[in-house]
Amino acid sequence: MIPTHIEHIGIAVKDLATAIPYYEDVLGLKCYKIEEVADQKVRTAFFQVGQTKIELLEATAPDSPVAKFIEKKGEGIHHLAFAVQGIDEKLQEVAEKGIQLIDQKARKGAEGLDIAFLHPKSTFGVLTEFCEKRI
Repeated sequence: MIPTHIEHIGIAVKDLATAIPYYEDVLGLKCYKIEEVADQKVRTAFFQVGQTKIELLEATAPDSPVAKFIEKKGEGIHHLAFAVQGIDEKLQEVAEKGIQLIDQKARKGAEGLDIAFLHPKSTFGVLTEFCEKRI
């Protein structure tokens, strides 16, 4: 199993309006999209850096995974997302290698991607996401 590239790095923030100016004014990036993913209780803001994106994540509810992450660990890197082809097959492949899955099959994520997460207990503490752009 070889990912095609790092799709994005997810960064948990308390407030998009406060965080976006750092990426725009200090780093010179441009936020090209803000999107809410209701079923994940999160708002996202995206920046392109070469082939990789930065995804800022703001919780929209106190019981959301991002809110719980910030409460426990503070703001910072939340997950690393890899672009893959054949996401459901890749999930099966890593499960057969003993990796604990959060998602047994892909679901819809931001930017129309199919996504699935691997549990950080099986990935050396890094919440890992697989992403696939369906054609």
